[in-house]
Amino acid sequence: MITKNLKLLPLFIAGVLVLNSCKESNQDSNEPWEPLFDGESLTGWEQLNGKADYQIDGDEIVGTTVANTPNSFLATTQDYGDFILELDYKVDSTMNSGIQIRSLSQPDFKDGRVHGYQIEIDPSDRAWSAGIYDEARKGWLYPLTGNTKAQQAFKQGEWNHYRVEALGDTLKTWINGVEAAHLIDDQTASGFIALQVHSIGNNDKPGKEIRWKNINIITENVQQYAKPMGLEAFNTKNSLTQAEKESGWQLLWNGRTTDGWRGGKLDHFPEKGWVIENGELIVLATGGEESAAGGDIVTTKQYQDFELKVDFKITEGANSGIKYYVDTDLNKGEGSSIGLEYQILDDMRHPDAKLGNHEGSRTLASLYDLIQADPAKPVNPIGEWNTARIVSKDNHVAHWLNDVKVLEYDRNTDAFLQLVKESKYKDWPGFGTFEKGNILLQDHGDRVAFKNIKIKEL
Repeated sequence: MITKNLKLLPLFIAGVLVLNSCKESNQDSNEPWEPLFDGESLTGWEQLNGKADYQIDGDEIVGTTVANTPNSFLATTQDYGDFILELDYKVDSTMNSGIQIRSLSQPDFKDGRVHGYQIEIDPSDRAWSAGIYDEARKGWLYPLTGNTKAQQAFKQGEWNHYRVEALGDTLKTWINGVEAAHLIDDQTASGFIALQVHSIGNNDKPGKEIRWKNINIITENVQQYAKPMGLEAFNTKNSLTQAEKESGWQLLWNGRTTDGWRGGKLDHFPEKGWVIENGELIVLATGGEESAAGGDIVTTKQYQDFELKVDFKITEGANSGIKYYVDTDLNKGEGSSIGLEYQILDDMRHPDAKLGNHEGSRTLASLYDLIQADPAKPVNPIGEWNTARIVSKDNHVAHWLNDVKVLEYDRNTDAFLQLVKESKYKDWPGFGTFEKGNILLQDHGDRVAFKNIKIKEL
């Protein structure tokens, strides 16, 4: 719960607190710093998820662990995009915590679970404080493995100082003036800032504390006040994080060449209709016809049980798809190769959204012409990136859109085979029942971009 200090302080003392905050943090008083915590109340903050105890003690916010509760977050009620954040904290030596930035809490994502970038607070022997973690999403993006200076900069049992810069797709962190992390990742452009009190295990005693103070931010002319950094940036675009590597993910596209792909009806990559630009694999607009230009592209390898993730960005009125369990020998004539399809579509502008033998089954993230995706699916606007995820294990398949499950079904069941009989695929022998097949990106004559194409065999 949140309890507030009821002592009323004169306004001039609040002003002194702000000035002292800048002084203690070595901040330039000429820079446009603004306090996120006024030293008196938690106005502008709200508690999310867990029930850890947050209190005010003088000019400090104190978070205390509570038993039998999930991770707790004291979050700003305002979202921040580009900013520079500085703060001080002191943490119990046996406690884990973090500072959330550009984070979100949405009803359709794990029942409102806080997710997004976290600047780690890690007093353990691992010493990854100021590394960058992706809470409730991708895990570690920038651990401090190999950054000995940053690992040694943490002060056990004392106040530590963080500087965090978020500008566009670039995140940079410092701990006690030492360069810690340099990350390029464009998944989330804006969100709240939050102070985490981590959940504790059943054998841990509650009552451990973390304290924060001098929480100040710059949101105006941010680039003007940004600092250079000597650390080489890790770019997550078309790359695997350490956590992904350790869990078995592989890149299906390296972001530079056509290695691992060929035309759906060719033994090589199409010579037209597809381009690689700025780390994006793009099918060009050629009038909206199906496979009339370069045609579909497929993986040179086939997959059986897998988890697939693909970022895609569509243009107005666009149509495309991600197909799986594709048999490229089924259709050697005109049109697209045959396989189960995760539909990619501009539902608002493309007429296909209102077509199909099963209502809504040609809308975004649906199993094309067979099963409609949840109409409440989270969709980012035209021109922004969305993430498709397909998980297939032992014939059970699920479609996800932006980390939310939007449909699931079982292949090779009577119910599934009946859906096929009622669809446009009824005349294709074995449709959707193959043990393994290619992964396909569709050319439907509209401009669609793809990146971060990754797969994990299950």
